[in-house]
Amino acid sequence: MSKAREPTKGTEVGAVTLWGFYASSCTWRVRLALGLKGIPYEYKALNISNGEHKSEEFKKVSPLQYVPAVEVDGAAIADSMAIVMYFEEKFPDKRPLLPVDLLARATVRQVMYLIGANIQPLQNLGCLKEIEALAGPEERFKWAQDHINIGFTALEQLLKKAAGKYTVGDELTLVRTNLPSFSIACKFSR
Repeated sequence: MSKAREPTKGTEVGAVTLWGFYASSCTWRVRLALGLKGIPYEYKALNISNGEHKSEEFKKVSPLQYVPAVEVDGAAIADSMAIVMYFEEKFPDKRPLLPVDLLARATVRQVMYLIGANIQPLQNLGCLKEIEALAGPEERFKWAQDHINIGFTALEQLLKKAAGKYTVGDELTLVRTNLPSFSIACKFSR
């Protein structure tokens, strides 16, 4: 059995290329994390409205052809949560965005996943089109709204216990990078 090892941490940032779409809340999640940590990057804009993300060039970076994706350290990483966690773990001393306390750290992750995996996907156009195809146009918005409200109710209960000066505790955390997803989901809330 192989032993777990400490991740390789860095102090120097190599070239970072962020592929994204200006209206993607997931792209904004990465942009915010990079900005908060002071990590410079080159931005490659893709217009997913006209299918630019379906190019063979981008498929090499993101096999699912979803935005965002980054190229860094000779590799490609797709999925906004994986990207922000990579930079947090690679550069923990560059404006730390996870608390030192393990329970607070778990709470930050719980909030991030609640928004990023349970609330935000339901507002995406692809998901809404599938709902419409299965249940009809009149159910599309209602179904998304009902399930997003369930997520908001759970989020509210969690944050009542965790909030301090900021969303979780008294320090700025990765939760801040979920604000674009949260604000878009608010359109669906009652």
